[in-house]
Formats: sequence, structure tokens, C-alpha cells
Amino acid sequence: MNNNNRWFIAAAGVLMQVAFGAVYAWSVFRIPLSKARGWNIAEVTTAFEIAIFVVGLAAFAGGLWMKRMGPRPVALTAAVLYGLGTMLAGRAHDLTTLYLTYGVIGGVGLGLGYIVPIATLVRWFPDKRGMITGLAVAGFGAGALVTAPAANALIASVGVGRTFEVLGLVYLVVVFVCALAMRNPPEGYAPAGYSPSTAQIARAASHEFTLRQALGTWQWYGLWLTLFLNTTAGISIISQASPMAQEISNVSAATAAGMVGLISIANGSGRFLWAWLSDSIGRRSVFLIMFGIQAVAFLLLSQVHQFALLSMLAFVILLCYGGGFGTMPAFATDYFGPGQIGSIYGLMLTAWGCAAVFGPSLVAEIRQATGHYRDAMLWLALATLVSSLVPLLLRAPKERRSRELRFEGANEAHGIRT
Repeated sequence: MNNNNRWFIAAAGVLMQVAFGAVYAWSVFRIPLSKARGWNIAEVTTAFEIAIFVVGLAAFAGGLWMKRMGPRPVALTAAVLYGLGTMLAGRAHDLTTLYLTYGVIGGVGLGLGYIVPIATLVRWFPDKRGMITGLAVAGFGAGALVTAPAANALIASVGVGRTFEVLGLVYLVVVFVCALAMRNPPEGYAPAGYSPSTAQIARAASHEFTLRQALGTWQWYGLWLTLFLNTTAGISIISQASPMAQEISNVSAATAAGMVGLISIANGSGRFLWAWLSDSIGRRSVFLIMFGIQAVAFLLLSQVHQFALLSMLAFVILLCYGGGFGTMPAFATDYFGPGQIGSIYGLMLTAWGCAAVFGPSLVAEIRQATGHYRDAMLWLALATLVSSLVPLLLRAPKERRSRELRFEGANEAHGIRT
């Protein structure tokens, strides 16, 4: 397959991620669902939290399945489950059904599908790993920008239940068609004329790790913790953006909604920009810079009252939030190789689900205890500053492989097969 065709696969992968990223438009459905079904906001929000928590587990399962069957069957199954779960949510008239359809069925489809473009494209683009994974997950970050206005218009014209059915059908068709393009490159594939740079050779994994071998290194847990800490910081702002803006800056709900749209742009663009930069300066450097920037931004957030400054600082934090999702797949591939990255990074995505529960709860509890957001922002400033120690300590697990090679060589010298 030539280089032009790999870009066709990339385009299909990005479009898949746009459909999956529609999950971030959930806030559009909260009030209409509450009014139509008589549920409170917390009960409606739980469906979104269940879906995000399920993503990590399903992504891990999808990675294992991809190893045996390739990306296409996983992506096709994801299309059916994600679309069907969303459509059935439109017919849910009790919370249990809503949680089962949107949260579990839709969440499983989302997790299965999310890992497919990432794990596939790092194989097709060994020359641009950071850039291509950033581009793929930028599509996910942009999904809400595409879906939110369409969902608002549909809700106004046909109601919230029918809107779920229409959008679910669109998701199913879009993801299913894009899934047909998903395939792995030939063994040992390299794009024409590709010659790895010194920096790429230095970053490359010393061998292809299996999932079990990766979990036997401390680096896997270091990467998990890095993703968890970065996600916790950003999702704390996502979960509180509108009420925080109204409280701190005394703006209307409509004005605060403008900031929500702004940080959605930051989330999407940060996924590409930081990942692209990581190809030049390295993944560790990107995370060190992002944690440092967030520490300063959260510190300033504890002091500002002007809406413009608040929006600017939230924009910066969400750039870094998106940057974590854009950079981490390439980071994990650098350390463990692309061969089983689907399952290795898929399991790592459980950090996303854990952060989605921990971050918003932490901010909400501090806000409730103190009566304001200032102390929560100070705690997050300290947390992000301390978090920079994790990427600072990370090193590629090359020493482990050197010991394995020496051990295998010694056994073969004595006629022992391993």
C-alpha cells in the first residue's frame, strides 16, 4: 500500500473519532432529559460517567481482540454497539435502561472503537507517531463541536428521545463505513523513503513487548499515573466550567456556555499540537511542560475574577488536557513497540475512567466544604506541580530487555531453549 492510501486510512480513523467524540456533547442532553423524564441532573450525568468508566475496560478488550482478529472486526462491532446503545437510550423511560443502553452498551462500543484508529495508525505512521495519534484523537476532541449544535437543533424540532435515535443511526453508519477501511500494514512496513532520525531511534522500543511484559515494568504504571494525573486536572475544569465561570466572574449561564465551547476547541486542538510537538522535543518533555503550565494556570485561576482571564486560563489547561490524550499513545508505543499497543494502551485508558470519577468529585467536595472554588484551584496547582515528578523520572525500559537477551543467550549457549 502506498503513502497516499495510508492517508486514506488516517482520514477514516479521524472521522470515526469525530463520531465517538460526540459523547462529550452529553451536557446538551442533561436538561432536556431531566424535563422529559423527570430525572434530576445528577441522575442524568451518571449515564455519562458510566460510559466513560466503561471505555477503559472496553478499550483493553478491543486491544486484545485486535491482536487476534485485526482492527476491522473490532471497529465494525463498535459501530453496532455504539450506534445501537445511543438509539436505545432514546427509548429509555427509566434510569436503569438509560444506564444500560447509553452507559454500558454505548460505552462498550465507544471503548472498542476508540482504540482502533490509534493502534492501527501508529503502525502505518512510524515516521510521525506523535502527529498521527494527535490527529486521530483531535477528531475525538472535536466531536462535541460537531454534535452539540446538531443535537440542539434536533431536540428543538423532534424532541430528545427521537434525537438520540437519529444520532445513534448516524453514528452507526459513519463508524461502520469508516471501519471498512481499517487494516494493519504488512509486517515490517515502512513508508517509502523513510529513514528514522537519531531522535526516533533513541525513542524507539528496544523490542516488541507483550502485554504481560509491559505490565511487568514500572514504566507502564508510570505512564498510567501520568495520564491519570493529567486527565484529572483537565476533567476537573470540564465538569465545573459553567458553574465556576458564573460564580467567579458573575456572568450569565449563556455567557458561561461560551467558555464551554471555547475549551472544547482547546481540547481538540491540544490533542494535535502537543502530540505534533512531541515528535520534535520528546514525549517526556511535553508532559513536563504541560504539568508546569497547568500548575501556573491553576494558581492564577485561584485569584482571577475577570471572565476573559478565566476563559484564557481554562483554555490553556484544556490544551494540556487534550495534549495528554494526543501524546500518550505515541509515548506508550515508543516504550513498548507497536505490536501489541492496542491492549497495552487500551488497558492504560482505565486511567481516563478513574480520573473522570476522581477529578470532578474532588473539586465538588472542596467547593462544598469551602463555599468557593479558590481552594480547589490551589490544590490542583500543587497537584500538577508535584505530578511533573512522574515524567521526570520516566525512562524507556531498555535495561530489562538487555538482561533478557543476556539470559536467553546464556541458555542457548548451554543448549537450553527458552
